[in-house]
Amino acid sequence: MAMARGRRRGTAALALLALAASAALTLLPACLAGVTSPYVRPPPRATLSLIHDDDDDADGQTPLQVRVALPLTVSVLLLKIPFLRPLFRLEPDQVHISMVGPDKMRVTWITSDDAPATVEYGTTSGQYPFSSTGNTTTYSFVLYKSGNIHDAVIGPLQPSTTYYYRCSSNPSREFSFRTPPATLPFKFVIVGDLGQTEWTDSTLKHIAAADYDVLLLPGDLSYADLVQPRWDSFGRLVEPLASARPWMVTQGNHEVEKLPVLEPTPFKAYNARWRMPYDAGATPSGDSLYYSFEIAGGAVHVLMLGSYTDFAAGSAQREWLRRDLEAIDRRSTAFVVALVHAPWYSSNEAHRGEGDAMREAMEEALYGARVDAVFAGHVHAYERFARVYGGKEDPCAPVYVTVGDGGNKEGLAGEYIDPQPAVSALREASFGHGRLEVVNATHALWAWQRNDDDLPVVADQVWIASLAANPACNRNKK
Repeated sequence: MAMARGRRRGTAALALLALAASAALTLLPACLAGVTSPYVRPPPRATLSLIHDDDDDADGQTPLQVRVALPLTVSVLLLKIPFLRPLFRLEPDQVHISMVGPDKMRVTWITSDDAPATVEYGTTSGQYPFSSTGNTTTYSFVLYKSGNIHDAVIGPLQPSTTYYYRCSSNPSREFSFRTPPATLPFKFVIVGDLGQTEWTDSTLKHIAAADYDVLLLPGDLSYADLVQPRWDSFGRLVEPLASARPWMVTQGNHEVEKLPVLEPTPFKAYNARWRMPYDAGATPSGDSLYYSFEIAGGAVHVLMLGSYTDFAAGSAQREWLRRDLEAIDRRSTAFVVALVHAPWYSSNEAHRGEGDAMREAMEEALYGARVDAVFAGHVHAYERFARVYGGKEDPCAPVYVTVGDGGNKEGLAGEYIDPQPAVSALREASFGHGRLEVVNATHALWAWQRNDDDLPVVADQVWIASLAANPACNRNKK
């Protein structure tokens, strides 16, 4: 109760600040506009070594390390005999969760051998009165064979509630997560291009240091780049966070992973490991590379768009986007945000123009639907733009933000075009992550935290006013 009162007091304070701010406060004061930060980052740090030897135990608690490959039905029966359990490598590994509709959660995990795709869960630690059984898949990539990838959807769940769960009936690893709230305020973390370097580790520690409800990732997760065990090491790296809060992701260029003749199918590992709710919601997309979902009782609508699948006129993604935007009721949906991988607006020299074709195909639709903000990755730096449409400042257009700065192995993109475009508000080549708190139906607070010598520093902060609450934008809506 004390924590709830504290949260309400903090929310009330933010709401008062938001109400005191005018619509002009969607940008920082003019004296700070158009800033190119002089901050210089240290060199990129090393890639972390989290690839396990195939004989190592996932949690180090099983005394006898013996791999046994048996049919699933036999394994399930033998699991009921306590003294035989240590013989099986069934420990859940790389556990992460994602939202499915307003009151369900998908749990995904991997085991080395056959194991039941069952999640047992409850609201008390060590007690699991509910269970759900899902599906198990595997994939091969050249000479690599994945473990058994399980996923099960659990629910219905109560909002703002902590649930304890275990996977594949394994008693040695209990996990927990908190469901998102059903009403505003709502806190997102937004970070792209994570990778698995020491800077990634810093970013994850900074994210974990302050509470949030859902993490959004606009592509480039593991940087496996065809080396499939790096997907496993990435899963282990993010598991402490991704098993405790929903992670909603979309693909980047590093997820494509195609090899001529040998592996012609793109996104094989990504689709197998990070299944998103493309078949849920009011307008299911039918493709995990793009989808949408709603939070806080429909107060916020999130579009996860695919930069590396077809978006041309007549494509499945364009047709789905049209249907999805038409179904949004801005009388009840206060904010609409979109995520892409390749930025539609950028003044960085890196990846110049790579998002232009998608912008030309989709910008008008997002503008017409009064999307409030578009977040991108790909460029390994931070940049925030004004509200922009057709390359010009427009008070009824989205705010564009690039957050491709999670900690990737390729380093930072420190070269910018000169002079800085008038619509570019702030740009800095540094690692970090962003936080978007939708405070109420009219205002959201965006803050970007730089990884400054391993300490999080708020280097950019701005209020974003809801376009749905702006009469001028609704009156002139096309």
